[in-house]
Amino acid sequence: MCTVKMPHLIKALVFLLCLLVTGECRKLRVRRWTGTVETQKHGASLAKKPPDVTKARKTKTEQLLKVDDHDFTMRPAFGGPAIPVGVDVQVESLDSISEVDMDFTMTLYLRHYWKDERLSFTSSTNKSMTFDGRLVKKIWVPDVFFVHSKRSFIHDTTTENIMLRVFPDGHVLYSLRVTVTAACNMDFSRFPLDSQTCSLELESYAYTDEDLMLYWKSGDESLSTDDKISLSQFLIQKFHTTSRLAFYSSTGWYNRLYINFTLRRYIFFFLLQTYFPATLMVMLSWVSFWIDRRAVPARVSLGITTVLTMSTIITGVNASMPRVSYIKAVDIYLWVSFVFVFLSVLEYAVVNYLSTVQDRRERKMRMRARSQSLPCTCGISGTRTMTMLDGTYSEADTNSLAGYTEEPMVPEEEQEELHEVPEKPEHMVVRLSVSSESTTAKKKKSLRKLNIIQNTHAIDKYSRMIFPGSYIFFNLIYWSVYC
Repeated sequence: MCTVKMPHLIKALVFLLCLLVTGECRKLRVRRWTGTVETQKHGASLAKKPPDVTKARKTKTEQLLKVDDHDFTMRPAFGGPAIPVGVDVQVESLDSISEVDMDFTMTLYLRHYWKDERLSFTSSTNKSMTFDGRLVKKIWVPDVFFVHSKRSFIHDTTTENIMLRVFPDGHVLYSLRVTVTAACNMDFSRFPLDSQTCSLELESYAYTDEDLMLYWKSGDESLSTDDKISLSQFLIQKFHTTSRLAFYSSTGWYNRLYINFTLRRYIFFFLLQTYFPATLMVMLSWVSFWIDRRAVPARVSLGITTVLTMSTIITGVNASMPRVSYIKAVDIYLWVSFVFVFLSVLEYAVVNYLSTVQDRRERKMRMRARSQSLPCTCGISGTRTMTMLDGTYSEADTNSLAGYTEEPMVPEEEQEELHEVPEKPEHMVVRLSVSSESTTAKKKKSLRKLNIIQNTHAIDKYSRMIFPGSYIFFNLIYWSVYC
């Protein structure tokens, strides 16, 4: 009997032991998932691990910012005094300045500061919380826009460049990275020796000064710039901030903030591209004064070349400028240079015309002298024959030849036959036009008065001094006024 009952007892004890082991394993698993497992190592108990609150799901009443519990379509303290919104700006780059479109492009970090008690939360460490642009669409933010802006956008690579930082007491920092292209009223009366002052204007679109007070958070220190900002054509002289009220007849008064900056244009580029070529063209036109007046192709081609080159320079400068209705400083210089080049062409036209008139006059005088001449031959013993033609002499000059014998004038064909006979002495044939001394004196005075006009070489000679001297005098006045 005993031997039969022993195997049954052993089986029962093994079964009970298995039940106990299974129960303990289940208890250990429950403690491990609830975070209450206590382990002992070398007889010492370890501290309990704190729970991870970020993994614990909270109810709506336990949400930190309580965004869904308030109506954020209304401004903070709606119906009360104006909410102050501080602004500061950090200019990242000044990308371009366009004279043709009269605008500028700027990239900046725009930051807003205000207090919204609806976003306050309790915090034992008094640390702020930072969010991205997704929360901005659920809360109230200032509706600041850029006045006179043509294009603007918020950078979105790799995500929207928007940052929202909320402090436990409800203070909010709202920052975004913006590129804006705004209009700039430029004055080109002194171009390219000018300085331009442009401004970027910020203003609330919907809220007047009774609802929103926009101000620079730290005065002039609210505007900061990068030291590496530079432009190819301008020197950035100064950045500064101002603020004033703007009035609209239909909506009222608004706070407006200004970012002002002054730019001074670099002149060296325009000296190389505009002023030096224009000056060289004017100097090249003076070369015609040293060219013979009978070289018509050379002087005409040189004058036309300089005129066309000046026209090309003027057209190129105006192509890169807006069509303003006033005269610019560069226009004065180029058009005066063009006038000098054009006058050098006219100078040769005058010289050529007077040369033609002078030739005709001399031709007529020779024909008149031949018709009024007194033929005489004065016999002299000599071996050479001298002929004086077309001269105008006084009575005293004719009396000095009284000792010579008069002979009829020999034609040129008979003179050739006489030259063949060596025995016959040669004669000097003189044609004299007798006139009174008073008439001769009057002619000499009139010739002296018209000497410069008739002597075309003298006009070129005086032009060599007058043109360079006048142009140098103009340059002295021009650079003293505009520099």
